[in-house]
Amino acid sequence: MKLTLLKRGRGMNTSNSNRAGLHRSNGRWAALALAALTASAPALTLAQGFYQLESALPLKGAAPGWDYLSFEPARSHLFIGRRQDGVTVYDTQSGKVVGSIENSQGANMATLVSKFDRGYTTNGDGSTTVFQLSTLKTIDRIKLGESADAAYFEPVTGQLAFMMGDDKQITFVDAASGAITGKLALKSEKIEAGAADGQGNLFVSLRDRNEVIRIDARKRQVTAEWKTQGCEQPTGLAFDAANKRIFAGCRGNSPVLAVLDAETGKVVATPVIGRGNDGVVFDAETHRIYTSNGVDANIVIYDQVDPNTYKLKEAVTTRPVARTMALDPASKKLYTVTAEGVVDPSQPVNRAAAPFYPNRYFDDTFTLLTYSLR
Repeated sequence: MKLTLLKRGRGMNTSNSNRAGLHRSNGRWAALALAALTASAPALTLAQGFYQLESALPLKGAAPGWDYLSFEPARSHLFIGRRQDGVTVYDTQSGKVVGSIENSQGANMATLVSKFDRGYTTNGDGSTTVFQLSTLKTIDRIKLGESADAAYFEPVTGQLAFMMGDDKQITFVDAASGAITGKLALKSEKIEAGAADGQGNLFVSLRDRNEVIRIDARKRQVTAEWKTQGCEQPTGLAFDAANKRIFAGCRGNSPVLAVLDAETGKVVATPVIGRGNDGVVFDAETHRIYTSNGVDANIVIYDQVDPNTYKLKEAVTTRPVARTMALDPASKKLYTVTAEGVVDPSQPVNRAAAPFYPNRYFDDTFTLLTYSLR
């Protein structure tokens, strides 16, 4: 509402009666203005921009299982690792599933390398399914080892680093040809996430050792090992190249986002996050860090005030066991997945994740959740 202020000027009648009328008129204007501001208060609050559920899309399938999501900005495609159902490709613009990657059964993740028009799935049996990113056509399925969890691209050397915890190693693959270029043995069975620094190094979280390590991808050697003080079970990982900061989502008894100086390994901040973290995303444009936490069913978001200071932006309620996510860097939409589950006492239960973490999921309940700023 636009208010026009009256000025006293030449020719204005200033008699007592007129002044009284003016006061009454101004009073009415003030009351109207106050009412307008009061009525618009909720809208002003929402205008700050909080995430809300935009859609919940069921993706049918028997006994759903899943792990990581990957977003391709060029085509607005979301790749969903659905384990026994392979990789599903969802077009976020049309809101439709546009295909699946053939021969990708057991896939935990799809790593996208637009430079070579290639995608590589990470399959639980230790293989990778190579496909053409532009056509989604499968090229080959290559055996790398006995098991694999995830893979991350290092752009300087053009290699993929496959995390193979059961084998206690990282296997390096040339992203252009699919050829194995080397292996790096590690003293860890929980080799989790990786993040490249753009300078030929790769940071990797070792959940069972409470460490983040730095690997020289050219030499395929560990060049630094840092204990994550105040952070137990580092899992999700992201990197801020401009400020040289590593973000590690820590599970443990007191879950936090550990912020490490990438040059010294010193932990400079540990803001609180939700339980059951398995995903961390850093948006360099907004200087915002997202953490997806499946046990507490939330996405906790922090704003980076400066390299060592972080302020809570919001904590978005999601759904139980929605533990991984992907961000569309243009629209800022968030994508995560979940399913309806149960703890079957006749089957082993993952007590390390939570006392009653589901060990069975019901058919046709797998759901893609989209959150957008409102």
